[in-house]
Amino acid sequence: MYLKHFALTEAPFSIAPDPRYLYMSKRHQEALAHLLYGLSGEGGFVVLTGEVGAGKTTVCRCLLEQVPDNCDLAYIFNPKLTVEDLLATLCTEFHITVEGSAPSLKQTVDAINDFLLAGHAKGRHAVVIIDEAQNLSSDVLEQMRLLTNLETHQRKLLQIILIGQPELATMLASQSLRQLAQRVVARYHLDPLSRDEVAAYIKHRLDIAGATRPLFPSRLVTDLYRLSGGVPRVLNLICDRALLGAYVEGKHVVDGRVLKRAAQEVFAVRTTEEGARRAVWMTALAAIALMVVGFALWQRNPKLASAQAAPAAPTKMAALPRPAKSPAAPTLPASTATSIQWPAGVDRAQSRQLAFAELYASWGHAVPDKGPCADGAPLRCRTARGSLEELRAFDRPAVLYLVDERGMPLEATLVALDDAHATLVIGGQRERLPFAALAGSWSGRYSLLWRAPIPYAEQIRLGDKGGAVDWLAGQLASSAGKPAQAVENVVFDEALRQSIRAFQLNNGLTPDGQVGLQTMIKLSVAGDANAPSLRHAHG
Repeated sequence: MYLKHFALTEAPFSIAPDPRYLYMSKRHQEALAHLLYGLSGEGGFVVLTGEVGAGKTTVCRCLLEQVPDNCDLAYIFNPKLTVEDLLATLCTEFHITVEGSAPSLKQTVDAINDFLLAGHAKGRHAVVIIDEAQNLSSDVLEQMRLLTNLETHQRKLLQIILIGQPELATMLASQSLRQLAQRVVARYHLDPLSRDEVAAYIKHRLDIAGATRPLFPSRLVTDLYRLSGGVPRVLNLICDRALLGAYVEGKHVVDGRVLKRAAQEVFAVRTTEEGARRAVWMTALAAIALMVVGFALWQRNPKLASAQAAPAAPTKMAALPRPAKSPAAPTLPASTATSIQWPAGVDRAQSRQLAFAELYASWGHAVPDKGPCADGAPLRCRTARGSLEELRAFDRPAVLYLVDERGMPLEATLVALDDAHATLVIGGQRERLPFAALAGSWSGRYSLLWRAPIPYAEQIRLGDKGGAVDWLAGQLASSAGKPAQAVENVVFDEALRQSIRAFQLNNGLTPDGQVGLQTMIKLSVAGDANAPSLRHAHG
């Protein structure tokens, strides 16, 4: 609502973990350095802890953008899994095929071990990242420790990065997990920001969002630090509400009165929720007290006790486990309760096959004989992590790697996006789901297809020429709205490089003039009118 008022290009204080907005305080630099060590270490466990809202997940997303090419990565964001479910998720993330419709635990572990050994022989490094790891059960943690037993004379073959709240450190300090704790090769606790870092944090986020002037006067920094405790997520909530308040009042900067009201609104929600929970527990305690008194009276005089207890009958212990029914709890629209479900009567083992068949069919192709995303296929494949907005920008169908409401992995094909809904094909059946249904089911991992130049080049450099450079020049012309025409014998010179920079700048890419994979995909999207679109679902 307030973007135009403050001349911003996007909301600066969203609580989404966007790596572009990561303010690299000294603490965050050290946290990221520990995680990067985990990508290239010698196996074992790396542990990152921090309070809720400290920026752990954002640091993790930043890490995901720096994964080296020789690293096989499994990212688990829903750790409330059984041992069997976790191993199945690892197989899905690593693209490991386990023989049989219902493989045993040993078969699954053996398949993972075979994968690790084969990867080591090829010079590859396997890493598992588990977010919200404080929710892992002891059994699952022990199984993860056992997976790290596989090793060569030089190093262990699996690195595991655990990211969680401070309770994770308490868990790892328990006697039952002492063997795992001995395998932690690096650990770091991410503390809140200092007062000076709060000022730099706010400026950083406003700069990224296109602000051309300060919107929070320096005299408010101490108040912001005191109100937020230096926790980035709380800072975001307060600053966002303050900008909205200033906009409503027609002010062009936030003042002390607007900030105070914003903080009251943010913390009023918390106070109401805490009050509701307190009321539930007080009711429960009162019921327990009545039961104790009743029991004592019964011991002295059973008849009197029954008469005394009769008026208290409406007070029931059922109130104890049902805090969600409190009037203070938000009521969500019915559509937001929709969850990812595998259709009945469809073989779940065909999840990946069905999803990629749908993806290739949207392009008018069959899945290549060598399998989806095989080298040399007529369509190139990109597997990465991102957001729905990134996929909206690519405007191409994609296979999403999901988990259902029970935490079981599955693949589905994204075929359409509108302002609030995503249309997926799950097990051959089309479902239109609100974005909220994806929030707890999708880690951001996807695979999409794009039409590459022929011959294909991994990267185009200054002085290069040939079919890929001719394609590049043609796509640039098409993206600029110029008539499509054949171009030949083009040399990738400085002028063409400047055109690439301009294209990158207009499409949200780093304007470095380098023609890598992301730039080529964006160029393909801009100039391929015959490709399937998420705005116009096929089928």
